[in-house]
Amino acid sequence: MSSLQFNIDAPEEAATYFANVALPLPIPQLFTYRIPTEFLELVKPGIRVIVSFGRQKVVTGLVDSIHQEAPKVYTAKPILDVLDAEPVVTPQQVNMMKWMSNYYLCTYGEVVNAAFPSGLKLSSESKIQLHPHYDWNDTDLTLDDKEVILLSALEKKDSLSYRDAADILELKSAYRYIKSLVQKELVIIYEEVKERYKPKKVKKIRLHGDYLADEGLLDELFQELEKKPKQSDILLLYLREVPLFQNPELNSSGIPKSAFTEAGLSASSIKTMVKNEILIEFEEIVSRFGDEGPAETTEIELSDIQQNAQQEIFDYFTNKSTVLLHGITGSGKTETYISLIQQALESGQQVLYLLPEIALTAQIVNRLRKVFGDRMGVYHSKFSDNERVEVWYGLMEGRFDFIVGVRSSIFLPFASLGLVIVDEEHETSYKQYDPAPRYHARDVALYLAHLHGAKTVLGSATPSLESYTNAKQEKYGLVELFQRYNDASLPVINLANLTEEKKRKTSVGEFTSVLIEAIGQILEKKEQAIIFQNRRGFSNYLTCEDCGYIPECPRCSVSLTYHQYKNQLNCHYCGHKDAVPLVCPACGSTKVHTVGIGTERIEEDIKLLFPKARVQRMDLETTRAKYAYQNIIHDFEKGEIDILVGTQMVSKGLDFDKVSLVGVFDIDRMLYFPDFRAYERAFQMVTQVSGRAGRRDTEGKVIIQSRNPEQGIIELIKAGDYHTFYQREMMERKKYHYPPFTRMIHLTLRSKDKKLTNEAAQRLANILKEDMGASRVLGPQEPLINKIRDKFLMDIFLKIEKKYKMEAVKDLIRNAQLELLKVKELKSVEVVVDVDPH
Repeated sequence: MSSLQFNIDAPEEAATYFANVALPLPIPQLFTYRIPTEFLELVKPGIRVIVSFGRQKVVTGLVDSIHQEAPKVYTAKPILDVLDAEPVVTPQQVNMMKWMSNYYLCTYGEVVNAAFPSGLKLSSESKIQLHPHYDWNDTDLTLDDKEVILLSALEKKDSLSYRDAADILELKSAYRYIKSLVQKELVIIYEEVKERYKPKKVKKIRLHGDYLADEGLLDELFQELEKKPKQSDILLLYLREVPLFQNPELNSSGIPKSAFTEAGLSASSIKTMVKNEILIEFEEIVSRFGDEGPAETTEIELSDIQQNAQQEIFDYFTNKSTVLLHGITGSGKTETYISLIQQALESGQQVLYLLPEIALTAQIVNRLRKVFGDRMGVYHSKFSDNERVEVWYGLMEGRFDFIVGVRSSIFLPFASLGLVIVDEEHETSYKQYDPAPRYHARDVALYLAHLHGAKTVLGSATPSLESYTNAKQEKYGLVELFQRYNDASLPVINLANLTEEKKRKTSVGEFTSVLIEAIGQILEKKEQAIIFQNRRGFSNYLTCEDCGYIPECPRCSVSLTYHQYKNQLNCHYCGHKDAVPLVCPACGSTKVHTVGIGTERIEEDIKLLFPKARVQRMDLETTRAKYAYQNIIHDFEKGEIDILVGTQMVSKGLDFDKVSLVGVFDIDRMLYFPDFRAYERAFQMVTQVSGRAGRRDTEGKVIIQSRNPEQGIIELIKAGDYHTFYQREMMERKKYHYPPFTRMIHLTLRSKDKKLTNEAAQRLANILKEDMGASRVLGPQEPLINKIRDKFLMDIFLKIEKKYKMEAVKDLIRNAQLELLKVKELKSVEVVVDVDPH
């Protein structure tokens, strides 16, 4: 309860109390609401309340603080209802969300909106009901037939939703008739507010307690039911399932009602027995995750090298809060993590284990479940709203003390966090791009650990340059594992020259003979292969051979990607779809063909080259369903797939026994991408996907296809030489003032008017150059893709030397944005701020 004392007995003299409430909306300030007398004892920081905002909006707010100061510029509306008895957020969560709002230059409301799973937010539905002060039967107003039908329906039902009204009138939309009836003051519109989260309930049956108290009554009941065999069978089944005489307490738990129907017993007989008070029907809240049961007694046996690494981590933890574990692929980092987690849990602490992708969780969760059982919760976006809320509450109630999840897991309500593990810490999937907050989960996890006084382990075979620099500068501890677990050998990397093979005509399409031969060999040996291409779809685009026409998205400045399995052209930015033209829309030519190659095309070509091979694709299209990842990975593990073709999803931490070949289809596309991190990403991605090969007794082979395999970066990837790569890349970054030598902030301006966007960008850049110096402000310039979803874009990049305080820089950006708002014509231009872009 709140520590505030309220005099409930004397409301006329009681002071008025107010609550500052965070709303899940992109507004920069908290809103103040009046606490009605009946809620004085209920409202406290950290609970959810229902409030109205604007004219008709009803939203879930989070109480931030309670005070007696009325707002000066508006009249405080009352809180409409209180949703929680106890806070649903912890003080550390609130501190973290406020820090994120400040650090990532977004509103607190945007962070609150991102933090709460949808199931903890309200849904409101507009409904109509008859006007209480007017009787439509007595009205002189002219009503058409459809209005009469609606009003008649409202006499039978208290209210109707817009959808119900449309169904009654057999129309797509009833809005026109509803609007007319509102104007005639015969109906009113109101918002019905519902809480989205509903616990899962199971109907259960138990024997009435009277029969337990007196055995004679039970004997009488059996005699009575002798002439009613259906009811007798139900009673016998119950007594078989629940040994009442050995343990009468078991009766309170009962058994699921479904047990009777599954046994083919009569549902109507159960109903009769409940009515006659022989049985009692009740509901019980159960977990949506089923009964995982306790953990198996699984001992993690660490090798000598892993034990030494673990001891080094503990040694660093005596004076450092963060350790970077740099371990090559297959070195057994996961076993080391499990041992660290076990020790943290044994000491009564909570643990957060972050993974970059849902694809990774499918395989690793099964492994962790065997060790940690039902004390482990899993949290990611493929779960339903209700499932995510159950994990949230499960953590607060102590059912879970170990969470495995993706980036959104950082928002969960930890109370005694002791260890945070960020696996594959280099991964770009940890970065949230849209909408705000545009945070990096690794960096927020470090701050979260700091708030709890917890320790953090960052793990990777190819650490980000920022993290490795922090380790080299001794801000982090550095532990390195350069030997594979059980002495498994690293895969042999071979280069295939696509340019040479095209000249010699030994290639088949975009497949080199080297790759084709290697695939054939693994199929003969009944082994498996992974083919990696970081582009989905069938081909990059279509083009007309005669006039050069390329179908483009009408809303974005990109060509449409051809997807053969849907036989359509798709925009990967806004989702626009077009039919595939039979002839060129520009010149009428029939010479329309595909250019480039994506995962779908590779899958098809492999099936043509190797008709007996079982081929599966793993990319965004094939993994949209909830359990699609798990199903594909499960089939691959069982050996039901020979060749797995995929995008970067296949590069991340997956562990398969029989994979002996990895083909990197087109490394050049990654290397020539216009981004200062292109080489770093290519090194990381190719090293990671190569690490999927030869992880057990199978000897691994990697084939990298390139049109220019003599490039220095490819040689470093082939040698697996991270240290030389790091040194060379750092020289480039230092020379051109890129992170980690500077801090970067990316500003994107966007609007539907290209001229206004350009003008706003120029004005904002001029203000910033005046305040910060021209050398630190790059742009404005058009991005490579200068139009997305009908909005024109302009970019400004800020490079800030490490010696300057970022808080001062952010203040300058806020002020510059306010200056821009003073120009009336430019108010429609949106400014998107991305701190530490990736």
